[in-house]
Amino acid sequence: MSGHSKWSTIKHKKAALDAKRGKAWSKLSRAITIAARSGGNPEDNPSLRLAVDKAKGANMPKDTIEKAIKKGTGELESEALEEIVYEGYGPNGVAVMCSAVTDNRNRTGPEIKKIFERSGGNLGATNSVAYMFTQRGVILVDASKATEEQIMEVSLEAGAEDVSSSEVCHEITTVPTEFQTVKDAMEAAGLEIQSADISRIASNTIMLDLETGRKIMKLIEALEDHDDVDAVYSNADIPDEVAAQLANE
Repeated sequence: MSGHSKWSTIKHKKAALDAKRGKAWSKLSRAITIAARSGGNPEDNPSLRLAVDKAKGANMPKDTIEKAIKKGTGELESEALEEIVYEGYGPNGVAVMCSAVTDNRNRTGPEIKKIFERSGGNLGATNSVAYMFTQRGVILVDASKATEEQIMEVSLEAGAEDVSSSEVCHEITTVPTEFQTVKDAMEAAGLEIQSADISRIASNTIMLDLETGRKIMKLIEALEDHDDVDAVYSNADIPDEVAAQLANE
């Protein structure tokens, strides 16, 4: 099982907790508003459909979703938002990418830099680590909900790129253009999806022990807790036993 799968499992557990916080809806609303700038119909705008699906998964009210869409299309007044990707290194040379949506880059940039530095890392320049990552659709299914054979039969036939399984979960990867098709096929087949998103997967990973894994997790959690941060990616590869300990801490 790839390091990305293990980290995705840990992140999914944390995401379930974050959904209880008020800031989660605020972040999701901003993502919807940004995506809606390219069109307010989710059926014609894959980015908007993904953002809306994530908002629904977090139980965001329908009227809140519609309001965020109208802000993006210009029907309602909205703050001036922009997307920024921050890149840097954490402890042990782990590459970290952080996407953010902000209304003030002069505030957000220094704050992100401080988080990196406090965690023993450093913020880098544009493309300092981005070249290590490839954009891919990532779908996770709880291993107890379906067999690897079931997952492979449906997802690969629908156009998935790869399937990786462990005792914890099945991870299906797709090229971004096939993400929604594969997700729809899995849902139509009655497969219960744990999480689905367009992510960034590292071409090479760094194996971490418990101590370093804990440090990286603290860095990523600190970044994810920032009000403007939408998603965080790393090339950390965490062994199953270490991932299990971190997930329970």
